[in-house]
Amino acid sequence: TEAEIDIDSIQEQARFILDRLRIHPGAELSVVFVDVATMTDLHERWMDEPGPTDVLSFPMDELTPPRDDEEPPEGLLGDVVICPEVAQRQAVQAGHDERLEVGVLLTHGILHLLGYDHAEPDDERLMFGLQRRLLGEWQTEDAS
Repeated sequence: TEAEIDIDSIQEQARFILDRLRIHPGAELSVVFVDVATMTDLHERWMDEPGPTDVLSFPMDELTPPRDDEEPPEGLLGDVVICPEVAQRQAVQAGHDERLEVGVLLTHGILHLLGYDHAEPDDERLMFGLQRRLLGEWQTEDAS
């Protein structure tokens, strides 16, 4: 089945996440949707892992959320690459709709662009905790 992507919703959610994390409004973010073959190629080339994955992030200027006393810098955040076909399968497995799954992947990808990672248990708790909080806030905002 061809995946449906709501570009307006993706843009709104990305802006919401960046605003919540105090990223400069002029920071550039690219979100790209690719097919399974393209994602497989990217995953194998850049991560040296077989097969497709759901989301990849390619940071540019290594921007990070500013501390409370700092002004956010301008710059290029980078690219978030999402495979809707993989997202669709994951949504079915998770028992929620595809739009929510794409939102999870978008949030996850943006956090990776900002330097968050989940390789170590403490980092994983931090990243996934922030991801859950942002998704919860977005769902509340999106519902209103």
